[in-house]
Amino acid sequence: MIISGANALVTGANRGLGAELVEGLLARGAATVYAAAHDPQSLTHPAVKDPRVVPLRLDVTDLASVRAAAERAGDVDLVVNNAGVSGSGSLLTGDPERARAEMETNFWGPVSVLRAFAPVLARRGGGTAVTVLSALSWAAMPGAAGYSATKAAAWSLTNTARAELRAQGTQVIGVHLGFMDTDMVAHLDVPKIDAWTVADRILDAVAAGEEEVLVDAPSRALKEALAGPPKGLEI
Repeated sequence: MIISGANALVTGANRGLGAELVEGLLARGAATVYAAAHDPQSLTHPAVKDPRVVPLRLDVTDLASVRAAAERAGDVDLVVNNAGVSGSGSLLTGDPERARAEMETNFWGPVSVLRAFAPVLARRGGGTAVTVLSALSWAAMPGAAGYSATKAAAWSLTNTARAELRAQGTQVIGVHLGFMDTDMVAHLDVPKIDAWTVADRILDAVAAGEEEVLVDAPSRALKEALAGPPKGLEI
């Protein structure tokens, strides 16, 4: 897909990877970037001052909000499902209500966005849909089972959507990475990849027509470990 001159929508565009994706799209010549966030007033990073950026209210857990966004941004060629939350902890000992809320955002959110925007992309000739996943889609990490389950479900969704939307010419990309240097994991003392590098890699994949992006060494190692015994997925 040619990004220059295209119209794009990024969910969770108010910070972290979402903010970097907005900036990266502008740098690559996007015509319009719909910067979507639960609260558009939270879009305060410098890129939103560009006249090509359109702040857009979008709560991925609210079907009416998603449908309204699809009507407002009915000219998009690229949709990036980036909005996400974490922190529900263990599914065995953590708060089940927090785990359900996490699933609403990280799994049902992308489902709703893809359902609403797939017809838009079809009318635009196919376009591209990106879902930001995680190496934790495949990992067995104590204390992160809730988040891992949401990303594993979203991985399955991405693979199925790729098969279903191929006939309308839509490129579907799943993005996997380890820990990224954002507010979400600021409390963890682990090696992290910077958000700009991830955004750049995603946009390279969009331009190259790729279907899956393994951003870093942890994501590549865990993908390989899927073929081995379950213990190999423990981290």
